[in-house]
Amino acid sequence: MTALRVIGLAAACLAITPAFALDQGDYRWNAFGTVGVTYLGGEEDGRNYGINGQTTDTWRGDQLSKFGTQLSYGLTDSLNATAQLTAKAEQDSWEANLEWAYLAWQANDQLLLRAGRLRTPAYMYSETLDVGFSYPWLRLPDEVYGQIQLSNYEGVDVVYSLPLSFATLSVQAVAGQAKDRDYYLFDEFYDTDWDNLLGASLSLASNNYGTLRVAYNQAKLTIDQPLLGIADSKGSFLSVGYQYDDGSWISANEWTQRTIDGPLSPDQNAFYLMGGHRFGDFLPHVTYAQLDEEKGARQSSWTLGLNYSLAPNVTLKGEYKQVETENNFEGMFVPSGREVFTQSIPNFDGEIISLGIDFVF
Repeated sequence: MTALRVIGLAAACLAITPAFALDQGDYRWNAFGTVGVTYLGGEEDGRNYGINGQTTDTWRGDQLSKFGTQLSYGLTDSLNATAQLTAKAEQDSWEANLEWAYLAWQANDQLLLRAGRLRTPAYMYSETLDVGFSYPWLRLPDEVYGQIQLSNYEGVDVVYSLPLSFATLSVQAVAGQAKDRDYYLFDEFYDTDWDNLLGASLSLASNNYGTLRVAYNQAKLTIDQPLLGIADSKGSFLSVGYQYDDGSWISANEWTQRTIDGPLSPDQNAFYLMGGHRFGDFLPHVTYAQLDEEKGARQSSWTLGLNYSLAPNVTLKGEYKQVETENNFEGMFVPSGREVFTQSIPNFDGEIISLGIDFVF
């Protein structure tokens, strides 16, 4: 089985679609995970980087390492139950997480309805966010995937898939809320509520030319952090992505726009462009990523990666990322309390090395 087919199968099994419905009494069980370490160089001692500040100037495994399992069971021929559990670190402690817990009713070959705890469909890789084997990087591009700190919500979604002669068109609509979620800022966690969450996405998966995806989500956002001034503020997130993989050449690209009401929450635009080519079991790849805020603030990075297929379901990955900020923008670096208080945030320049193994069963 080629690496392309295994990746497609892994993603499909871990993101329930009408094509993988179960008969009554049948079940499907998957396990997945990442064992990895990462290191930040080029910055002064004690600096942190990343969505939870877990990348530092010492080798650490809690930024990348995670483990998960997913079980789906056919209650009837058209009604399935699915639960997904993960174990991963938040800052300095490991926690178990119920990422998914939902019922799925397949009304017909094209229409699927789900209700319960579901993945927030903000990004191109949202459905397999914790399944590192489903994407080429060891760490997803921080400039894009560090913008939204919400991976799931409680509510409903509807997925309609329409087979075409040259592609499959899928339309998804979501509605729900997410209460008491953690939001990481200034090296602390704050309680956050996402109310009136609404979203829609459209995906066109062609037979020969890759997959194009467009998604829009919005919610009323409240963060229990007085300095931000975010209370019942409207937030919106737009994502446009394209991915291609013919077994030899591979490309993944995504552009996002984040808007939150409030003078202390500037708009953000971000994108990444990735390309690679397989040489037998090896996959070298390169990625350029950029995150922009208002008034010229910017983080940009280049990532060089090399993957090696140890087995059809196990991949060894290594990456080198050169990242820098401009115009006194912290980007994904964690500023100190003094820098925040005095508004004297410097420009940052770091080199991030990551090594690890992704697997799926």
